Amino acid sequence: MKRRRLLAVLAALTVASGCSSHDDKAESPSSSNPSSSASSDGAREAVVAYVDALNSRSATGLIQVGGVKDEKWSRQEAARMLTDRGGRGWKIKDVRIDHDMGPATGSARLVAEDKAGKVLRDTFTVTREKGTWRLMVFTHQPSGSGKESASTDKPSS
Repeated sequence: MKRRRLLAVLAALTVASGCSSHDDKAESPSSSNPSSSASSDGAREAVVAYVDALNSRSATGLIQVGGVKDEKWSRQEAARMLTDRGGRGWKIKDVRIDHDMGPATGSARLVAEDKAGKVLRDTFTVTREKGTWRLMVFTHQPSGSGKESASTDKPSS
């Protein structure tokens, strides 16, 4: 009886693994992977650029990969990121790109390890703007439209 259950579980796992969605695995940017699309390679390169910027403590590199303007607010936010994660010698263990929101928008999952063995796991939204992939790592972007943001407060009666 136990053997039948084990075989049934193994068969189910085999079928499930064959039906799973395709994710791009981590590779060095210079290696070729015939199953990866060029758009995925660009998104992967953006993740690699992010890790390089952290390792070199480069606010400019973070601003470039984030696709934001080089202004006081973005320099301050980059400095916070670098204080928390910069200069730690991160080595990428895995990068997975999933175009789950369309061909020009998706998710990037990063697993990296620093010199001390601490693991970093992070997920980013990646977007392609004018042919360049960007990571959405900046969270405090000011509204550039000059309009006030919509309130989510309940209206007063």
